[in-house]
Formats: sequence, structure tokens, C-alpha cells
Amino acid sequence: MSRPLIGITAYVEPAAWAVWRDVPAVLVPEAYVRAVTAAGGRAVVLPPDDRDPDVLRVLDGLLLAGGADVDPARYGQPPAPRTESRPGRDAGELTLLTAALATDLPVLGVCRGMQLLAVAAGGSLHQHLPDRVGHDGHRPAPGVYGGHGVRFAPGSLAATVMAGVRSVNSYHHQAVADPGRLAVTGWSDDGVVEAVEDPGRPFVLGVQWHPENEPDPRPVTALVRAARDRTAGRLPG
Repeated sequence: MSRPLIGITAYVEPAAWAVWRDVPAVLVPEAYVRAVTAAGGRAVVLPPDDRDPDVLRVLDGLLLAGGADVDPARYGQPPAPRTESRPGRDAGELTLLTAALATDLPVLGVCRGMQLLAVAAGGSLHQHLPDRVGHDGHRPAPGVYGGHGVRFAPGSLAATVMAGVRSVNSYHHQAVADPGRLAVTGWSDDGVVEAVEDPGRPFVLGVQWHPENEPDPRPVTALVRAARDRTAGRLPG
């Protein structure tokens, strides 16, 4: 069987390479690609594009990557002072996500991706988490991951995927406030939402941490497995 194709949503940010500086570039951290490849999938990088979701016809799974904040206008709030959004990326990813959900394509949301899942399900976000929890432990410093305990709802997809895991990494300043139609199935040791899922679908999972940077990227592995099962006819869709 050929490797399942996993679409990874990409950033558009100023970048530098060779002699070029501050050039707008479509990019995604290689860690996502490595994690998909290690799990037996083939990564396909998806630039923001809200014209149509036609690319999903050739994909077996969708990974919503981390990155900048979701535009608060998407959940009916004005932007807070520290919110930095990318409306074009939101539009492109929501176009893909809406169509993926309609066809039961396996979906994994990572960090921002989990927050986008919640917003798409009618939920909302805390725009600056330190204002809620009173500390910077979820994003200790620029480019520095934090770490914290985590627990999962028994019997949930998150608990199955993360069986035996008691701590995860962390790099975010926003968090899910209201999951909308999704179920919250994971929490950090200070009560921040760490996992959401849709129990009514074969595989829709959001995680607030960055599994692609963990030695054992279980959520990514589970996405690739779900994509393979769907392709083999063992899952609906």
C-alpha cells in the first residue's frame, strides 16, 4: 500500500535563506514533515488558499499546524493588544477544514490548529493566557518551550492516543475558552484545555502542545494510522 498523503497547512511569513532576507515565504517547520514521514505518511505542504478545497480529493488526512493567532473576529471579539493574527491563513484553513469535516477526513489540529478547530465548532479563545492563569509557564520565553503535567478524560480518543503520558511540551499564549460543539478531553495541571475532539467523527483531534517536537509524536502517528485505515476502507468516508 502506498503511503497516506497528509496535508500540512503552512505559514506565510518573512524568511531568510542564502542571500535572501525578509522574503515572504510559504513554510512549515520540518519537524511536522519528519513526524509524518516517521509515522509512515507522505507530507504535502499546503499554502493558504481559500478559493476551494479541491486538494482534499487527493489527501488522506489533514494536519492543521501551529502558528500565529486566529483572528478574534472569527469568534466575535475585538483583538487584544498581544494578539497577532493572519486572516488569510484563517480563511484558507477554514475552507479546508469545513470540507474535511464534511467528508470525515481524519484531522489533527496542533496548537493554533486545535484553537481553529474550536473556533470552527462555534467556540472561542482566551486571547492572552497569562491573564487567566497568572503565569507564563505555557510560553516561558521567545523560542523556549515550557513543560507541564497533563491528564485526559478516560475512554476518550486523546486518552487512547496518549496512554501513559503524564507531561507534554508547551508554547502558546492563547487557549480554548469555549470548545463549541467539541468535547474537551485533556487538561494541563493548571486547568488549561489541552485536547479537544469530536466523538461523533472517526478521527478529529486537537492538541494544544507540539507533538511534532516530542520524541514520541503519538498524535501525528495516530493521524497517519487513521488516514491509512480510511484509505483501506476500515473507516467511514
